[in-house]
Amino acid sequence: MIQTESHGAARHVVLDRADKRNAFDRGLVQALHVALDEAASDPTVECVVLRGNGPAFSAGIDLESLRLLGTPAGLREIRGEFIDCWNRCETMPKPTVAVVHGACVGASFELTLACDLRIVAEDATLGLPETRIGAVPDVGGLARLGALVGLSRAKELVLTSKLFDGRRAGELGLANRVGPADRLAELADELVGELLACSARANAHSKRILDATAKPTLHRTLAEELDAQMDVIGDRRFHDGVAAFARSLG
Repeated sequence: MIQTESHGAARHVVLDRADKRNAFDRGLVQALHVALDEAASDPTVECVVLRGNGPAFSAGIDLESLRLLGTPAGLREIRGEFIDCWNRCETMPKPTVAVVHGACVGASFELTLACDLRIVAEDATLGLPETRIGAVPDVGGLARLGALVGLSRAKELVLTSKLFDGRRAGELGLANRVGPADRLAELADELVGELLACSARANAHSKRILDATAKPTLHRTLAEELDAQMDVIGDRRFHDGVAAFARSLG
């Protein structure tokens, strides 16, 4: 489910569930968490690059996991695993770079928000479609998006469930580099080279302080996301939305 590659002092962590468009089930989340922990603790690694194998970075949460979120017990258990894994991208003392192509929506988009930097293909599809099916973005989307794009833009993206392409991600300030899909590897190498040219220790401190300044209430707002999701899963609109999503998958 996860492949890792060493590129000098950069560790590439690759989502490899391509037959499911790298949709996240519990197994993939757990495997990703292990790979991130290993990269974080390896003294030879100074930067982590997160990619997706196949036609998409990730289509988000898979259908079976989405159905489990419809009960309070299932929501608490599964959402906790997602949050712990996604947070690792932010809390590790090394720059994390998401390289995005194809689909990157819902939970997978929230994963990229937890990364420090994003490189996005021009024709990628990104966004948070949760409110359209009666859910809320509850693995960091609400807690992190405003710090990256500003409150008004974050509200528009969430409250309309609007999807957008890589060019728009650049305009919004979400993407640090935007280019054709066939140039993503080159763009990633360039950015990683710039990161590795700097002091790893200085970058670790800088990352920690910048995150604390930009998101001083992150722990509380992540908890509020869970409370909100607990409320909406009791609403018929959520269950109808999940059923409609299942039908759209055939």
